[in-house]
Amino acid sequence: MPIALVIIVALVGSLTFIVYCVTHPPKHGYLVTPQSFSQISGNILKATDESWATLDGKRARGWLLKGAEGAPAVVLVHRYGADRSWLFNLGVKINETTNFTILWPDLRGHGNDPPVKWSSVGGREGDDLVAALNFLRNLKSENKNKLVSDRFGIYGAELGGYGAIKAAQIDSQVKVLVLDSVPRSPDEFLNAAVTNCVGFDNRFLQALSRTATRIYLLGAYDNTNSCDLANSLRDQQVLLLSGNDAGYLRDSTGSLQKCFPATTKVETRIDLPLSGINIPSATGEQGEGYDRIVIEFFDRHLR
Repeated sequence: MPIALVIIVALVGSLTFIVYCVTHPPKHGYLVTPQSFSQISGNILKATDESWATLDGKRARGWLLKGAEGAPAVVLVHRYGADRSWLFNLGVKINETTNFTILWPDLRGHGNDPPVKWSSVGGREGDDLVAALNFLRNLKSENKNKLVSDRFGIYGAELGGYGAIKAAQIDSQVKVLVLDSVPRSPDEFLNAAVTNCVGFDNRFLQALSRTATRIYLLGAYDNTNSCDLANSLRDQQVLLLSGNDAGYLRDSTGSLQKCFPATTKVETRIDLPLSGINIPSATGEQGEGYDRIVIEFFDRHLR
């Protein structure tokens, strides 16, 4: 009995550590903020820090850069373990090129001192994006008119990409999706996160950790696979991106192409030298090339 008790306590303790590690991704200082960007570039950037209510009654936050009155809006959603600052430069370029309104939200559980302390690893991220779109719909221009048109684009990397597909399934005004290195399902993503937390790959431990995570999240976990979500979309323009640095996510993104219905137009570029999940480490040439692909796709299809 004492030995069995020790084993049980050790197992429960290990699962507690893993679940906490997965649902509370590491926090880092923002790579850049609107203020620091303005100081470096010398341009006055009128980006503001905003917050809004989520669909489950919590708070979300993000940076907002307003575009032209009546123009579409683009929401840029970062990967798991990153934050809104990872995509700041891309958003500024989209705004300068197209005059679209740009919103950079932090995923729940991400960024400095997040209002929601835990990540739902795919369960609530789609709903949170819908709440962000509702926030954009209520924005007014300086003339007190509706700022954003009824056309939205979403860029999402990895977990952000999975959330973007879920949001497009819910909100028919999402017309353009740029998805980079999307996992096949939250279970696949969670397995990779568990391996990263413990330092080795063990299927039995992954299965136990998935069960423990479901219990911890109290119904917030959803394992709908990306292919089923993609198959439910209609009439969107979709760009799938990935690269050699994305590991298993490159294959899962490539396999996603066949899941969209015939009414959805899909372009695929999974041969990039660097994917969006590692965009801050891109060289100047790589970064410019990647940004150009994304900007041109939104400019071409979202107007």
